[in-house]
Amino acid sequence: MAQLELIIGNKAYSGWSMRPWLALRHARAEFRETRVPLYIPGYKGKVLEHSPSGKVPALKHGAVTLWDSLAICEYLAELFPAAKLWPPEPADRATARSVSAEMHSGFTGIRGALPFNCRAQGRRVALTAPVDAEIGRVQALWRNCRQQHAVMGPWLFGAFTNADAMFIPMALRFATYGIALGTVERAYLDTILAHPPVQEWIAAARQEREVMDDNEVGK
Repeated sequence: MAQLELIIGNKAYSGWSMRPWLALRHARAEFRETRVPLYIPGYKGKVLEHSPSGKVPALKHGAVTLWDSLAICEYLAELFPAAKLWPPEPADRATARSVSAEMHSGFTGIRGALPFNCRAQGRRVALTAPVDAEIGRVQALWRNCRQQHAVMGPWLFGAFTNADAMFIPMALRFATYGIALGTVERAYLDTILAHPPVQEWIAAARQEREVMDDNEVGK
């Protein structure tokens, strides 16, 4: 198999980069990690060396280049079927794809008000009604998935899937900004925070020295 190379941004700030990285780790895939610090002089040219969109993440695999988090996760599910990155049951698989797509394309209010900053703790920002509504929708998605699959394991569909990879950066936002959670949702966040690859990512983020002021809100 050709070598896999994942191009990512700052671990502290790039939740999109974290998603396929988590999928790769779950698949126990060997891959090269190339980190390009974002929003510093010359960064765009460096990203364009790997990604035609000029954005991270990107996955390079031989002649194949992918430049979208969800597309990369889909590709990895096909490349590593034993990892079961989608649920085995067709109905669950369809639902997992639906919630992943909603995460991929939605929740712009949360992203704007609560920028990803996984090395920060104790941040607080004022929430508008639209952002509160989006937070409620995220919690409803988690709650519905967990209630249907609780006997199968602690993740959204019992076992870890791409749906978890897609939502983990959102959950870390909730941890950073102290968002109030219900019992089921809090248990899911605790599962995420105890997950060794998540802990590894956050530990590496805390070693980074770049500071993006736009993501350092709520101090």
